[in-house]
Amino acid sequence: MHICKLHLFSLAMALAVAASACAPAATPTATPTATPTPAPTIASSIAGYTIEHVAVVDVEKGAALPGQSVVIVGESIVRIAPDGTAGMPNTSQRVDGNGLYLMPGLTDAHVHFFDPQVFGRLMLANGVLLVRDMGQVTEDVLKIRAELNAGTLLGPEMVATGYLLDGSPAQIPQIALALATPEEGRAAVRQQVQAGVDQIKVYAGLKPDVHLAILDEARQLGIKVVGHVPEAVYVEDAAAAGQSSIEHLHGFDKLIGKLLGLPITLRPEGQGLNAAYWPRLKDVNSDELQAALRRIAATGVTVCPTVIVFRKGPDLLKFQSGDHPMSEYISPGIRELWRTLWDASSMQGTEYIWPPMQAFVAELHRAGVPLMIGTDLVIPGIIPGYAVHEEMALWQEAGLSAADILRSATIVPAHFMGLDERLGTVEAGKVASLVLVRGNPLDDIRNAGQVEGVFLRGQYFNRADLERLLAEARALAAE
Repeated sequence: MHICKLHLFSLAMALAVAASACAPAATPTATPTATPTPAPTIASSIAGYTIEHVAVVDVEKGAALPGQSVVIVGESIVRIAPDGTAGMPNTSQRVDGNGLYLMPGLTDAHVHFFDPQVFGRLMLANGVLLVRDMGQVTEDVLKIRAELNAGTLLGPEMVATGYLLDGSPAQIPQIALALATPEEGRAAVRQQVQAGVDQIKVYAGLKPDVHLAILDEARQLGIKVVGHVPEAVYVEDAAAAGQSSIEHLHGFDKLIGKLLGLPITLRPEGQGLNAAYWPRLKDVNSDELQAALRRIAATGVTVCPTVIVFRKGPDLLKFQSGDHPMSEYISPGIRELWRTLWDASSMQGTEYIWPPMQAFVAELHRAGVPLMIGTDLVIPGIIPGYAVHEEMALWQEAGLSAADILRSATIVPAHFMGLDERLGTVEAGKVASLVLVRGNPLDDIRNAGQVEGVFLRGQYFNRADLERLLAEARALAAE
């Protein structure tokens, strides 16, 4: 199996598109159906809104409270009360929430935000209002982060890791720092912290001693280390040493092999060197697996599985040819990169790997490991925003409750990113980054994709506005 190429190529694609992603987008050749959408500002919503007759989704309790009025002034939720008692300001614009459900904005906890103009619009249209960028040139992504968070670029809020910290030689040298010694690892952490990143991302090729040095330096500086479990490190050791999040279920293939008594490949090179063990998950003793996962859960590590990455693998040719329903949102340039950077061998074996990975998400949840929804945008077939809903549906198929999945897309990432005082729940005093949906997402997580309206830091986008965003995204992608 050659899935080690999967993430290598996804990040290599950044090299060809990063420059255009950071530049201002040209005027779309297709005229949008309405006035171009402005970036959000407090001034644009200072009069405020009152959402009436809405059911408020309490994600923590897993319940929806009907018949509520929610008052928004500026960027903030200022009051939630039963209809008729909210003390609505005279200046409020009324939003009819009858038959609708109000939930927190969703999070995509693993993206590479290479095309901000298109990606931002697609995220908003799908209710994804927070993203974590997991690998770009540091100065480039920090510029994008600043513009998104200031509201001068239309799109979700962002936290970012910047450069990957990898072994030497780095697998993707253009967007990584190559580190051969523990001293170099510590220096790289200090460099990234000084630059202003939110988290430190480690990558597959690190040697164990360099990995440990990075974790120790980051601990001293009070910043989280996230990313891949290095190929030369066991997942349980990475978690015990203080790695805060694990992406793509990397390293758990080694755990499966160990529990089956099979030989493990530990080399600081490549990726997915033990991926052939995923189909053997069914042979693992359930009690032994749960005991091992509970020990990992006790370390406090959070996991971002990105099952959707591997689910899309078998359909590579369709994505490369544009023969799929969402092709209009993919620019010709990115589609060409999908054709040139991926081949059949790069996706070989994914049809055997993703079903046990999907089942493994349920095992992690059962063991008490906190989970975050993420998609690894821009892997072939990952469509911004839409893929978040696909990932959530995969988890529901695996047996997780809709309430638990919604927590993994709201409360858990907000807490993990240190934003839970502002985001993650619908509460007075929090930022009004909210989504109105037509069905109860606690009954069926697919209802979270039935978006009727979005509030981004207090600015309201109704369904017509969201359709305009989608039209603008199509026009921008067509260039």
